[in-house]
Amino acid sequence: MDRDALEMRPDAAADWPDRIYAVLKAQNITQVALVPDAGHSRLIKRCLADNAITVVTLTTEEEGIALLSGAWMGGVKGVLLMQSSGVGNCINMLSLPILHRTPMPMIVTMRGDYGEFNPAQIPMGNATQTVLEAMGTLVRRADVPEDVEACVDATIRMAFNTYRPTATLLGQRLIGAKTFGKD
Repeated sequence: MDRDALEMRPDAAADWPDRIYAVLKAQNITQVALVPDAGHSRLIKRCLADNAITVVTLTTEEEGIALLSGAWMGGVKGVLLMQSSGVGNCINMLSLPILHRTPMPMIVTMRGDYGEFNPAQIPMGNATQTVLEAMGTLVRRADVPEDVEACVDATIRMAFNTYRPTATLLGQRLIGAKTFGKD
């Protein structure tokens, strides 16, 4: 199936959040830090319903870097969920896991990407991967449902095997572009 056909059938891609949840469970992730995000809503609901996962709602994304660094020092494996606009809030704080060789897996839903209607999302959406890589983060990207599970699994494994920040970017083509009534 080509990408355009998949785009016309969003139900065909509806289970990718469940596949991410399965990866979190398989990788023994027991803490999830997040700023609420519509792109992650199904995954967030799955994590909240799981008594074995502690979900910490943040006021700003960079708090998650410090929280998960501390969790790791206490023997807890965690992951940070955020939207691409939140990456800009984390730039300076990303030095913490680099300096202290702390695993920092991040799963980032993209805005300012494929089909974006909001011009304010474009600059950070275009800069997200570059900014993360400039701060020493290993970045992978998933734009189709078939890539999500393997990409997230690789991102989490790389974080805990290399003791550094890693990120999976979930493209807007995968999560769907918001329109708010605009064509």
